[in-house]
Amino acid sequence: MDVLKLFKETGALLEGHFVLSSGLHSGEYLQCALLLQHPEHAERLCRELAKKFLNKKIDIVIAPALGGVLVSYELARALGVRSLFTERKDGKMQLRRNFKIEKGANVLVCEDVVTTGSSTREVIDIVKANGANVAGVACIIDRSGKENLFKDIMLYSLAKADIKTYTDKQCPLCKSGLSITKPGSKQA
Repeated sequence: MDVLKLFKETGALLEGHFVLSSGLHSGEYLQCALLLQHPEHAERLCRELAKKFLNKKIDIVIAPALGGVLVSYELARALGVRSLFTERKDGKMQLRRNFKIEKGANVLVCEDVVTTGSSTREVIDIVKANGANVAGVACIIDRSGKENLFKDIMLYSLAKADIKTYTDKQCPLCKSGLSITKPGSKQA
């Protein structure tokens, strides 16, 4: 399955000048919502991703809102387990809505796109604080450029994307005067 081709075909690979939720800048942005708005694509991608976990006992799938909610739902559906999500309140990622993670549960943390992994790490911390086990991290696209982003927790992705990022001070798009857009959902 050519995942990046599907992003292009659905208009989910944007070009311009973007500030990512990490604060980094980029000339390309993977807007998963434009791809996942098509249920047939969401189901197909997440069924493919779920295959990587069929030999593991997964009890719960969890993701940070907003980007990971649909991925969590479709992955959980493919695995036949519950789907949860975390949300930011007052700048802090939290488990809300009376969601519960049982002690000892095997939890798969997921995301649509992983860049720096900061939101994913916050979810991992919540899972561990509830006494559960992190069975792995799953994402549609890994654009981190790192081999071992989460140390001892394995990251599984359908595709890797080599998309350059810059700090605001190093950004050639800023230097060229190109207007900037903040398309992500992470709010401080």
